[in-house]
Amino acid sequence: MANPLMFDSVWRDKQKFEEAEAQYQQVLAGTAAKGAPGAKDKKSGKSGGSTIKNEIAEARQQIQKVLNSGGSGGASSDNSQVMKRVASLEKENRDLKKVVEDMKTLVQKLENRVSKLEGGTSAPSAQAPAPPKPAPAEDDDDDDDIDLFGSDEDDEEVDRIRKERLAAYEAKKAKKPALIAKSSLILDVKPWDDETDMKKMEEEVRKITADGLLWGAAKLVPVGYGIKKLQINCVIEDDKISTDFLEDEITALEDYVQSMDIAAFNKI
Repeated sequence: MANPLMFDSVWRDKQKFEEAEAQYQQVLAGTAAKGAPGAKDKKSGKSGGSTIKNEIAEARQQIQKVLNSGGSGGASSDNSQVMKRVASLEKENRDLKKVVEDMKTLVQKLENRVSKLEGGTSAPSAQAPAPPKPAPAEDDDDDDDIDLFGSDEDDEEVDRIRKERLAAYEAKKAKKPALIAKSSLILDVKPWDDETDMKKMEEEVRKITADGLLWGAAKLVPVGYGIKKLQINCVIEDDKISTDFLEDEITALEDYVQSMDIAAFNKI
């Protein structure tokens, strides 16, 4: 706790107390100047020592009171602020100590974890179990059972087996269906005029049959002036049916067909 004598309210009165003490000593020694407090009055013959004693006693009482109460007036208020500041600093110091301890604990945990990780990775790779070797694939043809470089006595047997395998391969290859290239076409078949029987014309077109030709959906599309054209879909095998064949067969229907065009051609 701070010494109350250090506050300004006490030090300002110090000189007054010292001067009063000095005058008191001069009065006791009889060397006090005229008119000074405590000097003897020739008329009254009385001494002012009692007054000085009272002042000194009061000063001592005030000092004692300050010592007991920790200061007076503004000093008491300053002391209270100082104590609050000290308490705040002590609390802040305790909080900082707690934060430091928490940081130390966290760093220690991190160091232990890193040490464990480094210890785990530093182990020699030879200790890890080796992966199992894959089992050798079985050969469906069992070629390993045939010694192609054997004696002359086995040459006939080797030739026989080789021929059998070649024959089996050819037979298997022959059984595979060949890829058939096909195309999808949309044909525009135009009549002579608006009096042409479009239903009859579609029937005549569908009568055209051939291997590799398949007719699909059809519809009538307006052209203008009341004339409609027949738009019909068909699928052909490229190796068997050509577009020239279709054009020749359809335009041969001269009673109904004026011309034929290919509106769309797509490979399937």
